[in-house]
Amino acid sequence: MTWSEMQPLLSQACWDTLYMVGWSTLIAVLGGLPLGILLVLTDRGGLLQNVVANKVIGQVVNVARSMPFIILMVALMGVTRSITGTTIGREAAIVPLAIGAIPFFARLVETAVREVDGGLVEAVQSMGGSTWTIVRKVLVPESLPSLIASTTTTIVALIGYSAMAGTVGAGGLGDIAIRYGYQRFETQMMWITVGILAVVISVIQFAGDFAARSLHRRGGRSGPAPKLRLLKAKEPAAADVGKVA
Repeated sequence: MTWSEMQPLLSQACWDTLYMVGWSTLIAVLGGLPLGILLVLTDRGGLLQNVVANKVIGQVVNVARSMPFIILMVALMGVTRSITGTTIGREAAIVPLAIGAIPFFARLVETAVREVDGGLVEAVQSMGGSTWTIVRKVLVPESLPSLIASTTTTIVALIGYSAMAGTVGAGGLGDIAIRYGYQRFETQMMWITVGILAVVISVIQFAGDFAARSLHRRGGRSGPAPKLRLLKAKEPAAADVGKVA
Protein backbone atom coordinates (compact mmCIF):
# COMPACT_ATOMS: atom_id res chain seq x y z
CA MET A 1 0.00 0.00 0.00
CA THR A 2 1.43 3.36 -1.05
CA TRP A 3 1.49 6.53 1.04
CA SER A 4 -1.11 8.18 -1.20
CA GLU A 5 -3.46 5.32 -0.35
CA MET A 6 -2.65 5.34 3.36
CA GLN A 7 -2.80 9.12 3.90
CA PRO A 8 -6.61 9.60 3.63
CA LEU A 9 -7.23 6.52 5.77
CA LEU A 10 -4.85 7.71 8.48
CA SER A 11 -6.21 11.28 8.38
CA GLN A 12 -9.78 10.08 8.91
CA ALA A 13 -8.66 7.62 11.59
CA CYS A 14 -6.82 10.36 13.52
CA TRP A 15 -9.86 12.61 13.39
CA ASP A 16 -12.15 9.77 14.54
CA THR A 17 -9.83 8.98 17.47
CA LEU A 18 -9.60 12.62 18.57
CA TYR A 19 -13.38 12.98 18.22
CA MET A 20 -14.08 9.93 20.39
CA VAL A 21 -11.46 10.81 23.00
CA GLY A 22 -12.46 14.49 23.14
CA TRP A 23 -16.15 13.88 23.81
CA SER A 24 -15.43 10.98 26.16
CA THR A 25 -13.01 13.11 28.18
CA LEU A 26 -15.55 15.93 28.48
CA ILE A 27 -18.25 13.56 29.71
CA ALA A 28 -15.80 11.80 32.06
CA VAL A 29 -14.75 15.10 33.64
CA LEU A 30 -18.34 16.31 34.02
CA GLY A 31 -19.36 13.03 35.62
CA GLY A 32 -16.20 12.05 37.47
CA LEU A 33 -15.38 15.40 39.09
CA PRO A 34 -18.54 15.68 41.24
CA LEU A 35 -18.44 11.94 41.92
CA GLY A 36 -14.85 12.10 43.19
CA ILE A 37 -15.59 15.15 45.35
CA LEU A 38 -18.67 13.41 46.73
CA LEU A 39 -16.54 10.43 47.75
CA VAL A 40 -14.37 12.79 49.82
CA LEU A 41 -17.25 14.77 51.33
CA THR A 42 -19.22 11.67 52.43
CA ASP A 43 -16.22 9.86 53.91
CA ARG A 44 -15.59 9.71 57.66
CA GLY A 45 -14.75 13.19 58.88
CA GLY A 46 -16.02 14.74 55.65
CA LEU A 47 -18.24 17.77 55.42
CA LEU A 48 -21.20 15.60 54.38
CA GLN A 49 -20.24 12.48 56.32
CA ASN A 50 -22.43 9.55 55.34
CA VAL A 51 -20.63 6.25 55.67
CA VAL A 52 -23.37 4.18 54.03
CA ALA A 53 -23.61 6.42 50.97
CA ASN A 54 -19.82 6.54 50.73
CA LYS A 55 -19.54 2.74 50.81
CA VAL A 56 -22.25 2.29 48.18
CA ILE A 57 -20.78 4.90 45.83
CA GLY A 58 -17.27 3.58 46.38
CA GLN A 59 -18.34 0.01 45.65
CA VAL A 60 -20.10 1.02 42.43
CA VAL A 61 -17.01 2.94 41.34
CA ASN A 62 -14.75 0.00 42.17
CA VAL A 63 -16.86 -2.51 40.23
CA ALA A 64 -17.13 -0.26 37.18
CA ARG A 65 -13.43 0.55 37.25
CA SER A 66 -12.32 -3.06 37.61
CA MET A 67 -14.28 -4.31 34.60
CA PRO A 68 -12.12 -4.86 31.48
CA PHE A 69 -13.06 -2.32 28.83
CA ILE A 70 -13.71 -4.86 26.08
CA ILE A 71 -16.25 -6.63 28.34
CA LEU A 72 -17.81 -3.33 29.40
CA MET A 73 -18.18 -2.33 25.75
CA VAL A 74 -20.02 -5.55 24.90
CA ALA A 75 -22.17 -5.38 28.06
CA LEU A 76 -23.28 -1.83 27.22
CA MET A 77 -24.32 -2.56 23.65
CA GLY A 78 -27.99 -2.32 24.59
CA VAL A 79 -27.45 1.02 26.30
CA THR A 80 -25.34 2.26 23.40
CA ARG A 81 -28.02 1.30 20.88
CA SER A 82 -30.76 3.02 22.90
CA ILE A 83 -28.72 6.25 23.06
CA THR A 84 -27.15 6.43 19.60
CA GLY A 85 -29.32 4.04 17.60
CA THR A 86 -26.32 1.90 16.64
CA THR A 87 -23.45 -0.04 18.14
CA ILE A 88 -20.96 0.69 15.36
CA GLY A 89 -19.07 3.89 14.65
CA ARG A 90 -17.39 6.66 16.60
CA GLU A 91 -20.60 8.04 18.15
CA ALA A 92 -21.46 4.60 19.50
CA ALA A 93 -17.97 4.19 20.94
CA ILE A 94 -18.30 7.39 23.00
CA VAL A 95 -20.91 5.76 25.28
CA PRO A 96 -18.76 2.91 26.68
CA LEU A 97 -15.65 5.10 26.60
CA ALA A 98 -17.29 7.76 28.76
CA ILE A 99 -18.95 5.28 31.13
CA GLY A 100 -15.68 3.44 31.57
CA ALA A 101 -13.72 6.65 32.16
CA ILE A 102 -16.06 8.24 34.72
CA PRO A 103 -15.18 5.91 37.65
CA PHE A 104 -11.52 5.93 36.62
CA PHE A 105 -11.41 9.73 36.72
CA ALA A 106 -13.51 9.85 39.91
CA ARG A 107 -10.87 7.91 41.83
CA LEU A 108 -8.15 10.21 40.54
CA VAL A 109 -10.22 13.22 41.62
CA GLU A 110 -10.73 11.69 45.06
CA THR A 111 -6.97 11.26 45.48
CA ALA A 112 -6.29 14.83 44.29
CA VAL A 113 -8.88 16.42 46.58
CA ARG A 114 -7.67 14.48 49.63
CA GLU A 115 -4.29 16.20 49.21
CA VAL A 116 -5.81 19.61 50.02
CA ASP A 117 -4.67 20.99 53.37
CA GLY A 118 -7.35 20.18 55.94
CA GLY A 119 -6.37 23.23 57.96
CA LEU A 120 -7.41 25.51 55.11
CA VAL A 121 -10.78 23.79 54.89
CA GLU A 122 -11.31 24.17 58.64
CA ALA A 123 -10.31 27.85 58.51
CA VAL A 124 -12.80 28.66 55.77
CA GLN A 125 -15.47 26.60 57.50
CA SER A 126 -14.90 28.49 60.77
CA MET A 127 -15.49 31.75 58.91
CA GLY A 128 -18.95 30.59 57.89
CA GLY A 129 -18.15 29.06 54.54
CA SER A 130 -20.79 26.59 53.34
CA THR A 131 -19.97 23.20 51.85
CA TRP A 132 -20.52 24.55 48.34
CA THR A 133 -18.23 27.51 49.09
CA ILE A 134 -15.51 25.20 50.38
CA VAL A 135 -15.77 22.98 47.30
CA ARG A 136 -15.81 25.90 44.87
CA LYS A 137 -13.21 28.14 46.52
CA VAL A 138 -10.93 25.70 48.32
CA LEU A 139 -11.07 22.07 47.23
CA VAL A 140 -11.19 22.58 43.47
CA PRO A 141 -8.73 25.53 43.20
CA GLU A 142 -6.22 23.98 45.60
CA SER A 143 -6.25 20.61 43.84
CA LEU A 144 -6.31 22.05 40.30
CA PRO A 145 -2.73 21.04 39.34
CA SER A 146 -3.44 17.46 40.42
CA LEU A 147 -6.80 17.53 38.65
CA ILE A 148 -5.11 18.56 35.41
CA ALA A 149 -2.59 15.75 35.82
CA SER A 150 -5.50 13.37 36.45
CA THR A 151 -7.26 14.59 33.30
CA THR A 152 -4.08 13.99 31.32
CA THR A 153 -3.87 10.44 32.66
CA THR A 154 -7.52 9.89 31.74
CA ILE A 155 -6.99 11.15 28.18
CA VAL A 156 -4.04 8.81 27.69
CA ALA A 157 -6.09 5.89 29.02
CA LEU A 158 -9.00 6.82 26.72
CA ILE A 159 -6.70 6.78 23.69
CA GLY A 160 -5.83 3.20 24.59
CA TYR A 161 -9.50 2.37 25.10
CA SER A 162 -10.41 3.94 21.75
CA ALA A 163 -7.84 1.76 20.00
CA MET A 164 -9.45 -1.25 21.66
CA ALA A 165 -12.89 -0.04 20.56
CA GLY A 166 -11.63 -0.21 16.98
CA THR A 167 -11.76 -4.00 17.21
CA VAL A 168 -15.57 -3.88 17.14
CA GLY A 169 -15.97 -1.34 14.37
CA ALA A 170 -15.71 1.92 16.31
CA GLY A 171 -13.32 3.46 13.80
CA GLY A 172 -10.18 5.38 14.60
CA LEU A 173 -6.56 4.31 14.64
CA GLY A 174 -7.35 1.02 16.37
CA ASP A 175 -9.69 0.06 13.54
CA ILE A 176 -7.01 0.87 10.95
CA ALA A 177 -4.42 -1.17 12.83
CA ILE A 178 -6.73 -4.19 13.04
CA ARG A 179 -8.20 -4.09 9.53
CA TYR A 180 -5.01 -3.29 7.66
CA GLY A 181 -2.11 -4.07 9.95
CA TYR A 182 -3.45 -7.37 11.30
CA GLN A 183 -6.08 -8.77 8.93
CA ARG A 184 -4.38 -7.70 5.67
CA PHE A 185 -0.80 -8.05 6.90
CA GLU A 186 0.06 -4.42 6.09
CA THR A 187 2.96 -4.21 8.53
CA GLN A 188 3.90 -0.72 7.38
CA MET A 189 0.41 0.58 8.19
CA MET A 190 0.60 -1.05 11.60
CA TRP A 191 3.86 0.65 12.55
CA ILE A 192 2.73 4.02 11.20
CA THR A 193 -0.38 3.74 13.40
CA VAL A 194 1.74 2.86 16.42
CA GLY A 195 3.98 5.85 15.70
CA ILE A 196 1.03 8.24 15.41
CA LEU A 197 -0.41 7.01 18.72
CA ALA A 198 2.99 7.43 20.40
CA VAL A 199 3.33 11.00 19.12
CA VAL A 200 -0.22 11.96 20.12
CA ILE A 201 0.20 10.53 23.62
CA SER A 202 3.57 12.24 24.06
CA VAL A 203 2.17 15.63 23.02
CA ILE A 204 -0.83 15.30 25.34
CA GLN A 205 1.35 14.18 28.24
CA PHE A 206 3.78 17.05 27.71
CA ALA A 207 0.95 19.62 27.52
CA GLY A 208 -0.71 18.23 30.64
CA ASP A 209 2.52 18.15 32.63
CA PHE A 210 3.39 21.69 31.55
CA ALA A 211 -0.04 23.01 32.58
CA ALA A 212 0.10 21.21 35.93
CA ARG A 213 3.60 22.52 36.69
CA SER A 214 2.62 26.06 35.71
CA LEU A 215 -0.37 26.03 38.04
CA HIS A 216 1.68 24.45 40.81
CA ARG A 217 4.28 27.23 40.59
CA ARG A 218 1.51 29.80 40.86
CA GLY A 219 -0.17 27.82 43.62
CA GLY A 220 1.05 30.20 46.30
CA ARG A 221 -1.54 32.70 45.15
CA SER A 222 -4.41 30.27 45.42
CA GLY A 223 -3.74 29.41 49.09
CA PRO A 224 -4.92 32.54 50.86
CA ALA A 225 -7.41 33.58 48.20
CA PRO A 226 -10.42 31.74 49.68
CA LYS A 227 -9.73 33.22 53.12
CA LEU A 228 -9.35 36.72 51.79
CA ARG A 229 -12.54 36.54 49.76
CA LEU A 230 -14.52 35.31 52.72
CA LEU A 231 -12.99 37.93 55.01
CA LYS A 232 -13.85 40.68 52.54
CA ALA A 233 -17.35 39.36 52.30
CA LYS A 234 -17.69 39.49 56.09
CA GLU A 235 -16.15 42.93 56.65
CA PRO A 236 -19.23 44.95 55.59
CA ALA A 237 -21.41 42.87 57.88
CA ALA A 238 -19.04 43.48 60.79
CA ALA A 239 -19.03 47.20 60.06
CA ASP A 240 -22.83 47.26 60.01
CA VAL A 241 -22.93 45.53 63.37
CA GLY A 242 -20.63 48.21 64.77
CA LYS A 243 -22.91 50.99 63.48
CA VAL A 244 -25.95 49.37 65.03
CA ALA A 245 -24.13 49.04 68.33
